[in-house]
Amino acid sequence: MDSYSKEDAISYVNDHDVKFIRLSFCDIKGVHKNISIMPQELERAFSDGIKIDYYKISKCVEEKTGEVVLVPDARTLHVLPWRPQTGRVVRFYCNIFKTDGSPFAYDTRGILRNALERCRQNGFSCRIGLHSEFYLFKTAEDGDRTDEPWDNGGYLDIAPLDRGENIRREICLALEDMGIVPETSYHEAGPGQNEIDFRASDAEKSADHFITYMSTVRSIAGRNGAYASFSPKPLKWDSGNGLHIQCNLHTAGEDLSVADPVKQEQFFAGVFNRMRDITVFLNASEESYERFGEKGAPKNITWSTGKQSRLFRVPVVDGRKSGFMLRSPDATMNPYLAFAVILEAGLCGIKNREQLPDELHADHTGGETNGSLPKNLKEAVKAAEESGFLHTKELSVVTDKYLDAIRKGL
Repeated sequence: MDSYSKEDAISYVNDHDVKFIRLSFCDIKGVHKNISIMPQELERAFSDGIKIDYYKISKCVEEKTGEVVLVPDARTLHVLPWRPQTGRVVRFYCNIFKTDGSPFAYDTRGILRNALERCRQNGFSCRIGLHSEFYLFKTAEDGDRTDEPWDNGGYLDIAPLDRGENIRREICLALEDMGIVPETSYHEAGPGQNEIDFRASDAEKSADHFITYMSTVRSIAGRNGAYASFSPKPLKWDSGNGLHIQCNLHTAGEDLSVADPVKQEQFFAGVFNRMRDITVFLNASEESYERFGEKGAPKNITWSTGKQSRLFRVPVVDGRKSGFMLRSPDATMNPYLAFAVILEAGLCGIKNREQLPDELHADHTGGETNGSLPKNLKEAVKAAEESGFLHTKELSVVTDKYLDAIRKGL
């Protein structure tokens, strides 16, 4: 079943030997959290929620108001295939509410849902596909990561140079079992580096999928004696790990590049023009900025239909620009918050009827750069602090708390 109702979910748990239920969510920085409940508690979780103390997770809330409730989203029920199939473990993603039933301001999944609603009010929806890179490292006897890559393979190598193909295969099969459809998987350029790309989904589901994907990669790598690292620059002199975001807009089942190419270009312009503002939401660690400008990773704010190393790569279909791929993000981001700020930036572009500058061609003719991405995390925080866009009513509360959380790590 592709989508469960509350009643379907309760019936599934009762009928399929489920013994543990994980209620999952992300904190404001995107760190995956969960609490386990027993099957007999699921109906109460749907009706009343399960209380947790958010203050112990993040000091972005006052201690006296830190108690919130997790309410599972029935649509997100999936069996964890790497857990025992006798006495199964299932997982739900949750929405977070205050104890009085009102929305919790720092529930980033809810923030993304609000941004998607504003897109719907503007007549379009958004689908996002992700291309994710990660390294596999050998582990010590105690299971801790070593600095030795899993193999010495390179781009598109096969066994025996590529020692990760069986791990990737197991990951892809597990993802399929959970309704996530991988499209390609292969050895990337760095030693021990891998990439898995999966099919685009609506933005909320894609964010859920990415959290599931990272958990799956780490669990299956560990089961095979490897350590999976999504760090942006785990090896100083080799390729970094990026997370490319493919964004496509649709209206009434039709690509917006066909139905309303002006609106699509205004959306793209809105994102393009606010890249410095939103980078801290896409690249949340100091290490993120060590990757920029290295081994094909972007540094300048440019776009092109032909040059693959540009910040924005724009596919052309039947002579028209069809969506865009943003190449700067990495896995340190909170996907719900990152997708939300991208959507809000695009909506500002539509509201202001913004225009996209000319593309910068492969031979460096045409458009000029729109400056460069921040050089470090401190500069990215400063750009966000000074952004009028990020301090509009839709984003100001979460922006301030998110930046507080990032500053604590500086």
